[in-house]
Amino acid sequence: MSYGNPAGLDATFAALADPTRRAILARLATGEASVGELAAPFAMSQPAISKHLKVLEKAGLVSRGRDAQRRPVRVEAQPLAEASAWLEAYRQTLEANFQRLDALLDELKTTQGR
Repeated sequence: MSYGNPAGLDATFAALADPTRRAILARLATGEASVGELAAPFAMSQPAISKHLKVLEKAGLVSRGRDAQRRPVRVEAQPLAEASAWLEAYRQTLEANFQRLDALLDELKTTQGR
């Protein structure tokens, strides 16, 4: 299985490896938010949240806009879609392997039952 941007997948999975970043993405899935709004549920400073956002931004998972004085952060779906497609290809391969194994086990049961 080959995908166009392995470095992009690496960055996506590295960003998703952290539970705080996953929680930030989950929050952003409900709509854009400011850094302050994103920091509110966490026991960490806005600069710490900003560091997490930089990792997410570098991976292309979020983008920052400009709305007067506000800089809303929003989730970007494309890197997640690419990661999902990559995982789906492996899921299909594994599913096919399990189906072949099930067929072989059924065949062995039939052969031994004679």
